[in-house]
Amino acid sequence: MSKVFKEVLRANEAYVDSFGDKGKLAMPPARRFAVLTCMDARLDPAKFAGLVEGDAHVIRNAGGRASDDAIRFLVISYKLLGTREWFVVHHTNCGMETFSDEIISDLLAKSLKTARLGPDGWSDVGPGPGSPEGARMAWLTIKDLKASVVEDVERIRNHPLVPKDIPIYGYIYDVTSGQLIEVPEAMIIGQASEGEFAHQMEHRMAA
Repeated sequence: MSKVFKEVLRANEAYVDSFGDKGKLAMPPARRFAVLTCMDARLDPAKFAGLVEGDAHVIRNAGGRASDDAIRFLVISYKLLGTREWFVVHHTNCGMETFSDEIISDLLAKSLKTARLGPDGWSDVGPGPGSPEGARMAWLTIKDLKASVVEDVERIRNHPLVPKDIPIYGYIYDVTSGQLIEVPEAMIIGQASEGEFAHQMEHRMAA
C-alpha cells in the first residue's frame, strides 16, 4: 500500500471520530446554490466560498468548464435538489491555458505516461505506446481566461434545460490572493430575467 493510501484511510478514521450528527444532513443543499469550478488542488471552494458540509453543490472539472456533464449536474442540482443560484469560477494560472487540443492529442498519441512541462512547452518523457483516441475528445482548453468565463456563463444561460430565473455569476479566482474577481460581462449575461430576478432577490431577503 502506498503512503498516500494509508494517509487517506487514517484521515478518514479521524473524520469518523468527529463526524457528530452530520449523518442527519438533508440531501438538498441548505444554502441552495451551486459552484462550478476547476479541479486544481490550490482551490478550496469550502474556504473561498465559506462552505460547510450540506451547504452547496460543488462541481469540479479541468478548468471549471461548462461541459455537457457540468450542465447535466447543474440541471439536476436545480430540478431535483432545489438550487437557485449558480457560480462559475475559473482561476488564474490554470493548467488548461498551457496546452491546446492538438498538443494533448499529439502527446497522447505518442505515450500515455505523464508528460513534462518545460521552457519549450509540453514534451513526453515516458515510453509508448500511445493512443489516437485523444483526437476524438473536446478538451475545452482555455486561450483567454475572462473570455472562457463569459463563454461558459453564456452557454449555461442559453441552454434549453436551464430556467431563465436562475442567476449565473461569473468569477475568476486569483491563486495568489484567494480573491474572487468579478467578470462583468459574464455577470450581465448570467442575469435572471428582470421580473424573475426581482423575485429571486425577494426570496433571498425573506430566507
